[in-house]
Amino acid sequence: MSETKEQPIQIALLGLGTVGGGVFKLMNRLREELPMKVGAPVEITRILVRNRQKNRPGIPAELLTDDFQEILMDPHIQIVVEVMGGIQPACSYILAALTAGKSVVTANKDLLAERGRELLEAAAAHQADLLFEASVAGGIPIIRPLKECLAGNTITEVMGIINGTTNYILTRMTRDGMEFSQALEQAQQLGYAEADPTADIEGYDAGRKMAIMASIAFHSRVTFQDVHTQGITAISARDIRYARELGCVIKLLGVARLGDAGIEVGVHPMLIPESHPLANVNDAFNAVFLHGDAVDDAMFMGRGAGEMPTASAVVGDIIDAARNLRAGCTGRIGCSCYKDLPIRRAEDCESRYFFRLQAEDRPGVLASIASVFGNNGVSIAQVIQKTRSSGLAELVIITDRTVERHFADSIAILKGMSMVKEISAMIRVYP
Repeated sequence: MSETKEQPIQIALLGLGTVGGGVFKLMNRLREELPMKVGAPVEITRILVRNRQKNRPGIPAELLTDDFQEILMDPHIQIVVEVMGGIQPACSYILAALTAGKSVVTANKDLLAERGRELLEAAAAHQADLLFEASVAGGIPIIRPLKECLAGNTITEVMGIINGTTNYILTRMTRDGMEFSQALEQAQQLGYAEADPTADIEGYDAGRKMAIMASIAFHSRVTFQDVHTQGITAISARDIRYARELGCVIKLLGVARLGDAGIEVGVHPMLIPESHPLANVNDAFNAVFLHGDAVDDAMFMGRGAGEMPTASAVVGDIIDAARNLRAGCTGRIGCSCYKDLPIRRAEDCESRYFFRLQAEDRPGVLASIASVFGNNGVSIAQVIQKTRSSGLAELVIITDRTVERHFADSIAILKGMSMVKEISAMIRVYP
């Protein structure tokens, strides 16, 4: 193995939590190979932590600092790796590093989904790299493929299972017949879900990732506020069982589409046919499925979170940034949002629906329900009566594709009808 005499490329790591620890381990594991991959040694020479006195086995104490200015003012540090998370102070640190001409690698989906434009503009102004592969789908490569490998395509749809916690919960509900609360408790016991799982189970985490992917795929800025999000807390074992009878499974899907009227993007639990590749992505795995006019359909699948999968994506970006520094071509691929496409309001988008309700079991009820839908322009594709008890019938209704506001108007009327005792579920159906 030949050796390089080049000066080391020095890196500062901001944060030493789960992901930061994984990055440190992986960089050490690759220490001998990095000079061959990059053309120069690549070394972590500073690590920003909150408490320098905390015992950190395996981490040399001389690398630690609690002062970001030490990093910012060090001319030898060329790459700053932000794995702190959150909006502040991460945003200020990244902007300062870019302004100083340092390249930045980040895994911060929250920040990119909220203030990505500002960060990318700063990178362009100072001809610095801002790389963020780890911000979406952990170890699964999707940002670089969208920006580079698939650049010859017009992408018209990006969809995926991009939250491992919710996918694990829905897998347990599907395989074991668990209710949501039971599956969530198991996910927390196994470390797949946080003590406060709100960001995952309400769809916020997936919504931020969809904002980033849609922006890159469609070359137009999409923020988290543009993504209509709905979580899985209302999904029941009964819904999952009925979905299987219809040849479907229920997944929390992020879906972004590009059409003549603009971009539509949302995160929702959806029935998806068992024949679709995403239907068989289970447990804590993630997958992204896309359609391009040249490549047709393509899918990327793997571990969407965790210490080493996320570190894999971060270190891949570090290597890319280091190569660009060696070649003198930093800032080569920056913001790809050169279009300004409209974002469609959720109520104007179309979908099919799985709708479950409890109604009085007597003649004329079904006709009245169908009339409400018909008067609001909603066509019913299928009606199944599932159970009868105590004078009530459980009905499962599948609609044809309809505008969301028309479906919502129908539901509002049904909720006010005395013959309808309970609306138990409303779930979108893909496609």
